[in-house]
Amino acid sequence: MRALVVGKVEVYPLADESMGVRSMALGVVTPDATILFDAGVSLAPRRFGLPPHPREFRAAKEARERITRFAERSDVVTVSHYHLDHYTPSFTSFYEWSSPEAFERTYAGRTVFAKKPDSTVSFNQRRRAAAFLRELEEIGCRVIEADGNRLVLGRTLIEAWGPYPHGSSSPMGHVVVFAVAHGGVKVVYAPDVQGPMDERAAEEIASREPELLVVGGPPLYLEGLKVDSESVERGLTNLALLSKLIKVVVSHHTLRDAAWRVRLSERGVEGVLTYSEIAGVEERLLEAKRRELYRETPPPPAFEEWLRSRAKTPPPL
Repeated sequence: MRALVVGKVEVYPLADESMGVRSMALGVVTPDATILFDAGVSLAPRRFGLPPHPREFRAAKEARERITRFAERSDVVTVSHYHLDHYTPSFTSFYEWSSPEAFERTYAGRTVFAKKPDSTVSFNQRRRAAAFLRELEEIGCRVIEADGNRLVLGRTLIEAWGPYPHGSSSPMGHVVVFAVAHGGVKVVYAPDVQGPMDERAAEEIASREPELLVVGGPPLYLEGLKVDSESVERGLTNLALLSKLIKVVVSHHTLRDAAWRVRLSERGVEGVLTYSEIAGVEERLLEAKRRELYRETPPPPAFEEWLRSRAKTPPPL
C-alpha cells in the first residue's frame, strides 16, 4: 500500500469510509517509531433500512487484516475514544471483524496511548473502556492515559491534545486529538471532531501549524436528523478554513454521503485528499451506496439466512 510522505514521516491509510468501512485507522512511521492510530473497524448495522451488503463484510475482513498486520510492527497504538470503529474489542463480531485473536495481534505487549475514561466520555464508553483496559493489562500492555500527555520515542514526539467534543457538544462525549512531530514535520490526527465543529479545536489545530491534518469531517448524512444544520455548517466552515492553511485528508463521517465532494466544494473546502487516494485504490463508498449494492447485486439466500440466524461463523462471502 502506498504512503503519503511528509519529510521523514510516512503516513499509511489503513481503513476508512473511502475504503468501504467505518474507521479512521491510520499508520504513521518515523525513523524512531511506528504508530497505529485508532485500530478499529465497524459496519453500520442498518442504513437505508438495510443490513450491510456482503461487499461491506468483505471490506471489513480486508481492513481488519491490514490493521492487524500494521499493529504487529507498531510500537504504539492509540485510542482516541471508545466507539467500536476506533479500537479493537476482544469479543467476536463480524460487524467489527473482531475476535480474541485479532485483539491480541493488535495490542499484546505494546504501548497503548488511550483516552482517559472519565466524565468526558459517555456512560456506555466508560463501561466499554473498563473491560477493554482490564483486558489490555492481562496481555501485557503498557497503558498510558493520553489526555494532555506526551510520549517521546527517540526524536519523535507524540502528543495528545484536548479532549474536544465529538462533533458539537453532545452526549457523544469527547475525543483526544493526536500529533506526531519529527524533524520539524508535524502530522495531526483528529478523529470524530466532525470538521471540527468545536471552535476551540479548530483554532488550536490551526495555531499549531501542522504540515498535514487527517480529520474526521462533518456528518452530512445526519444533517437535520440527529445533527442540526447549524452544527454541520460550522463544521464545514472550519474545514474550509483549515483546508486553505494546511494539507488536509478528510475522512470518516463525511464520506457516508455519496455526494460529499459536491457539498464540500460548495462550501469552499479546497484540495482535500482521501485515504483511498493516498493508498492508490479505488474509492469504495459502500455504506453510502448500500441501496445500490442491494439493487445491483442482491445477496444470495445463504447470506440472508446467515443474517437471520446471527451465526457465530463468518458470513458466506
